[in-house]
Amino acid sequence: MTTTQTTTDCMVERVTAQRYGMNDAKLDAFGKEIEGIREEHINDLGAEDVRYIKRIIRWQRALMVIGRGVLFFGLFPPAWIVGTLCLAIGKILDNMEIGHNIMHGQYDWSRDPALQSSTFDWDTACPAEQWKHSHNFEHHTFTNIVGKDRDVGYGVLRMSEDQRWHPVHLGNGLFALLLAIGFDHGVMLHDVAFDEVRAGKKSWSEAKKTLKKGLRKTAKQSLKDYVLWPLLTGPLFLHTLAANFTANVLRNLWTYTVIFCGHFPDGVHQFTEAECENESKGHWYFRQLLGSANLTGGPRFHVMAGNLSHQVEHHLFPDLPARRYASIAPRIEAICKRYGLAYNKGPMHRQFATVVGRILRLSLPPKHKPGRGATNALPMTA
Repeated sequence: MTTTQTTTDCMVERVTAQRYGMNDAKLDAFGKEIEGIREEHINDLGAEDVRYIKRIIRWQRALMVIGRGVLFFGLFPPAWIVGTLCLAIGKILDNMEIGHNIMHGQYDWSRDPALQSSTFDWDTACPAEQWKHSHNFEHHTFTNIVGKDRDVGYGVLRMSEDQRWHPVHLGNGLFALLLAIGFDHGVMLHDVAFDEVRAGKKSWSEAKKTLKKGLRKTAKQSLKDYVLWPLLTGPLFLHTLAANFTANVLRNLWTYTVIFCGHFPDGVHQFTEAECENESKGHWYFRQLLGSANLTGGPRFHVMAGNLSHQVEHHLFPDLPARRYASIAPRIEAICKRYGLAYNKGPMHRQFATVVGRILRLSLPPKHKPGRGATNALPMTA
């Protein structure tokens, strides 16, 4: 990189920060305050954190046992509904509050074999190893950097004005609905990165290895949910199969809604690669803050959301036990107020309405060229 290029990048890098009056000194001070909160909680980790997650695991397992048991009486509609809901809630807890958080390494410090991110696997289609690459590394490192964070659109949706429009994006709404229904499979395919194969950034042989692992895990899950469990209920095979399918879809819709509400509602910022060149720790925290949004609700809601309803705090502190985010949130909001920074939060129905609006709006061709510079990536297609 030439001297001229370096100077230009540094000038572009601080455009968003300058909009908030955040020069380098303020960014450093902001970063130190955020880092201080993190260190405070790191030093306070202990037995109560482990008791909490193990309690959630016990609840989750109890729900699955109850659900499976009740489905032996699934011929009766009330029993089928109760059994299906128990399975759906159990799968949501496994996916959100247990699997997601353990695989982030939030409990590695405990040295408990059952809580180690290196060995834990969850009850869903995506292999843990692949999810940790696409999510823990790619997404949390390059949060909302268009062209670097592949969670911006998941390779199938146009979710940024900086993504070049293509006629295929007219199907944005339909693709979003299909992704929501089959979100576990969308997450499994995410690390295959078909969009990068098309762009020549990844070889097909490499992608094929990833795909094979994902398909093996998917086949294992499908065999369990759609063959073995239904067979155990004998003549109620079809009732149990339908219950498992419904529970998986409910889990997918809930997970998709929570995640999209945390990343794509109105007020969430996206960034160009140039804006994030050579960023300081303070600027990284600044980007995590403005690239996230929270959902308001009660304690049970936050547990069901895996505490990703505190997406701001999760992006700032992905390795802290998520149960701590609720107590951290008021302190982050107070810091934002002092620095004049936006702290995006709102009820799920309002946040999701703006997400849907974004999806539909970006399905249409832009009236003018993007102001901050369009990404050079190939159009994202289904």
